[in-house]
Amino acid sequence: MITLVGLGPGDASSLSLGARQALERASQLHEAGAGMLFLRTERHPAVDMLREWKLSFSTFDSLYDSLPDFGSVYSSIAATVIGSARAKDGTEVPITFAVPGHPLFAEDSVRQIREEARKCDIPVSVVASGSFVEAVLTAVDADLADGCDIRDALSLPLTDVLDRDGSRLSGRPDVARNLLLYQVFDTASASHTKLALMQDYPDEWNILLVRWAGVPDRQEVKSLPLYRLDREPVDYLTSVFVPALAPELRRPRFPELVGLMRRLRAPDGCPWDKEQTSLSLRKYFIEETYEAIEAIEADDPELLCEELGDVLLQVVFHAQLAAEVGDFNIDDVTEGIVQKLVRRHPHVFGTVAVEDSEEVLRNWEKIKKAEKQDQEHRRRDSVLDGIPRGLPALMQAMEVSKRAVKVGFEWGALSEVLEKLDEETIELKAELAKAHVDTVRVQQELGDLLFTAVQIARWNKIDPEESLRLMIGRFERRFRHMEMASSQRNQSLAQLSAFELNELWEAAKMQTN
Repeated sequence: MITLVGLGPGDASSLSLGARQALERASQLHEAGAGMLFLRTERHPAVDMLREWKLSFSTFDSLYDSLPDFGSVYSSIAATVIGSARAKDGTEVPITFAVPGHPLFAEDSVRQIREEARKCDIPVSVVASGSFVEAVLTAVDADLADGCDIRDALSLPLTDVLDRDGSRLSGRPDVARNLLLYQVFDTASASHTKLALMQDYPDEWNILLVRWAGVPDRQEVKSLPLYRLDREPVDYLTSVFVPALAPELRRPRFPELVGLMRRLRAPDGCPWDKEQTSLSLRKYFIEETYEAIEAIEADDPELLCEELGDVLLQVVFHAQLAAEVGDFNIDDVTEGIVQKLVRRHPHVFGTVAVEDSEEVLRNWEKIKKAEKQDQEHRRRDSVLDGIPRGLPALMQAMEVSKRAVKVGFEWGALSEVLEKLDEETIELKAELAKAHVDTVRVQQELGDLLFTAVQIARWNKIDPEESLRLMIGRFERRFRHMEMASSQRNQSLAQLSAFELNELWEAAKMQTN
């Protein structure tokens, strides 16, 4: 039998009668050599009481100095406790393991002992006392009914980055709830806590530093601004209480956006939003995407931030429409893309080694191909299947040509592509030279010419869409220069002759890039 005992937060009155009796029995067995009483640490106020009662025990404090991290300490403790529970002849040895506070709250050593005991079929019982939580909440005069998030301070993420194996980190705290943090025991842990909290709380937000909660004559509660947290003395009996952030100071997060969209689509929501469908929103999605691209090209971070919000709204809007008919929801969207990114980056979240970005792209394509083979319900009959019809024409042309090349449908050399461009130009000129111009034929020949131009871009690894956009930008700058020059003459462009317009154009080319 392994008995797990809680020593309470420190005050003698917080140690339960059952815990005292269990400790006294374990001490007697310890002295008689018929059992063991272990304390995780003697650095706890309750241990002074055990000494006054003349109880015999052993501690694991030496491990904290000899092992590199807490994980190693707790694993070693668990191994010792489990190993001590069975004698060499196979008989069971009664073991009592006592920890500060409540055995089942924030005690990783206890968690490991219970897991190993189940594997070894060793019975485990728990004798509880109060935890530090009750003592801290009493010290700060907080009501647990108001809601409180209780966490290991070291689990607070400094960034929302997945671990190497793709597992989730502890999420950032909900600022609408009170927050109680433990494991703030030295300057380094206090600094980590401060930096993590500053992602969501103002630097000046008042927090409460609680030392030795529940210990008479030693309990101390100090109010201080968050930025001073790592400038105060802390120890192994220090906790931090962060009051819920005032509503007017809370920054909206992604869940608020999702909730807002649901509200707009509610029966008493916005009439326009309630009328929309995925099809009706298509044009807005395209428009917002291009506005974001424009902000990128303008190198305007403030504008890009705004435009990305508009794009994100479109994603949330479409997910809400799908959720209402039971197709999928925004969590499904998030889950899908996270799993896909982890799966397609085995060089980050797995053991695959890559030399450069080119190899990353090759691996990406292999993984995509394997995924598509597994999706039988989305089987494609043509290599051209799956190209979005809503892509801009130049982008669509580039993707079509790339797909065709994969099966060997390709020119032998760039010179052949250039010859094809000359051929298409001649054919277009021939159609335009006819007495009666056939607009359908002209449209076809113009399309052939543009498609061939895309092939030249592909051969030279140039994005045709980007090339055209850059050209449009140059044209706009030069045209605006012409307008300004004309205005300085007190004339509009419409009043100038063809010769004068050409002069302004050539001047604009010289003075703008």
